[in-house]
Amino acid sequence: MRIRLSAHFPRAAHAVAVAAAVVVASAGLVGLSAQPAPATPPGIPSKATAQSQLNALIVATEGSTSGYSRDLFPHWIAISGSCNTREQVLKRDGTSVVVDSSCAATSGRWYSPYDGATWTAASDVDIDHVVPLAEAWRSGANSWTTSRRQSFANDLSHPQLIAVTDNVNQAKGDQDPSTWQPPLSSYRCTYSKMWIAVKYTWGLRLQSSEKSALQAVLNTCSS
Repeated sequence: MRIRLSAHFPRAAHAVAVAAAVVVASAGLVGLSAQPAPATPPGIPSKATAQSQLNALIVATEGSTSGYSRDLFPHWIAISGSCNTREQVLKRDGTSVVVDSSCAATSGRWYSPYDGATWTAASDVDIDHVVPLAEAWRSGANSWTTSRRQSFANDLSHPQLIAVTDNVNQAKGDQDPSTWQPPLSSYRCTYSKMWIAVKYTWGLRLQSSEKSALQAVLNTCSS
């Protein structure tokens, strides 16, 4: 039985939540081989490019969530025919994905690079906003138009959306890399480069502790 975690846990509880999510994931993976999906989010920069982008980002005190609502970032929107953004990412990031006439995934396999788990039910997979919507709000998206926020929340052209284990995504909540990074340490370099690229592309600010955490991980990247 899956245990769904709240995306609004107090920050102090997130570390425990992540550990619990990994245990739950492991319990549900008997007989599945955890092989990466053939597709990954587009636009993941090299270490050198990510470093240049990180250097260019504006460091500022993080804003508040006053006035924030997920409804201000309309998603998921229709992308192609009856397929919405979530369904497009499920098809992109999965293996042997089969969909019905309404584009809902009925079968397939999804490898979650955040925790190394593989799932065969789309209901066990969330589409993570690498830079969470609330984090974007606190970093400058509060001044955007709703149209721009919609584009950000459904961005398929940059490394902003990725299919991952639902419990791990919910444990992440709206945290930045100074307080949350993927449980699978081997993916943290890629995750940091994705985060940097998204903030750079969308002109979002970052706070000092966030930059320090990103730089520390970037220093460990080989390429």
